Amino acid sequence: MAGIYLHIPFCKQACHYCNFHFSTSLRLKNEMLTALQHEIALQQHYLPQNEIATVYFGGGTPSLLSGNEIERLLSQIKNFFTILPNAEITLEANPDDLTLQKLQELKQAGVNRLSIGIQSFFDADLQYMNRAHNVQQALQCINHAQNAGFTNLSIDLIYATPTLTPQQWLQNLQTAVNLNIAHISAYCLTVEPKTALQAYISKGIKSNIDDEAAELHFNLLRQTLKQNGYWHYEISNFCLPGFVSQHNSSYWQQQPYLGIGPSAHSYNQTERRWNVANNAAYIKAISQNNLPAQTEILTTENRYNEYVMTSLRTMWGCSLPAVQQQFGTTYYQYLLKQSRQYIAQNQLTLDSNVLYLHPDAQFIADAIIAGLFV
Repeated sequence: MAGIYLHIPFCKQACHYCNFHFSTSLRLKNEMLTALQHEIALQQHYLPQNEIATVYFGGGTPSLLSGNEIERLLSQIKNFFTILPNAEITLEANPDDLTLQKLQELKQAGVNRLSIGIQSFFDADLQYMNRAHNVQQALQCINHAQNAGFTNLSIDLIYATPTLTPQQWLQNLQTAVNLNIAHISAYCLTVEPKTALQAYISKGIKSNIDDEAAELHFNLLRQTLKQNGYWHYEISNFCLPGFVSQHNSSYWQQQPYLGIGPSAHSYNQTERRWNVANNAAYIKAISQNNLPAQTEILTTENRYNEYVMTSLRTMWGCSLPAVQQQFGTTYYQYLLKQSRQYIAQNQLTLDSNVLYLHPDAQFIADAIIAGLFV
């Protein structure tokens, strides 16, 4: 089954750590919505199949759009694709946008899953990150979402901020558990190039990230959520049974997806394509029936590396028979050879022809996975 991602490139204000494509000006919002609808039509033949199992509104901040605007985009998708009856339709949202009325509008529009950027239940952390909401709004929006009938509810949390102690991090996790949040995405704060956070740290205005604190927070995260019945199904993602993110899982399982909007990426199992990360350039090109995108044809090496990277991050692991079937005996033998040192160091385990990251090695997953690349 395939998925569709729509990038809504607008935000009220810039979070200091964010390096995604967005604009804090809504001046081009109407033109952007028209362009998104037009691109959906232009891209109707990109995917190898017409049936859509997941739709994901990301950004930016999709919750800046009204329920009617979301419905308008979903309606256009339905004009050219078949959205399956049980499709997962997710919208990323910020707490300060989610009034009870807005949530009811979103539900009416067809959204059945929310991913809310809570990040922390402590105001000091939110201020460090330059988030637009406060703790009271965070708690209130979760209550509103549950009252509006959203049971498939995910929140984002960020750890390793210099303002966050281990005890406070445990409190963040326990708050999420107590609120019966079905899905939690927890990310280590990273200092990305050309962000405000990098500039503030380089000038000594803000404290830098402590790697030891980050590792401690990650271990507390794993232990706490496991004790409370959550599946650790991907390095940064945890859920109660039955609430795996279908859309994100399709990325990790190499399913095709179509990306709509500026900076959005698409993948059809043979190539990867990405749109220009410029709102005005995107709108102009689409209005002229041109797709402002670059394309990379994926080699066997590319596809092998991507499979190893994405599969090892998940609880489903990296299947050796799948490597042999999809990429051939040479890649299969190479992976076996490269994995031996990590198995010997108890960083990887091999069970029933499937490679898994050892839980205690997940914090250094990137280094291990890189050692398996061709």
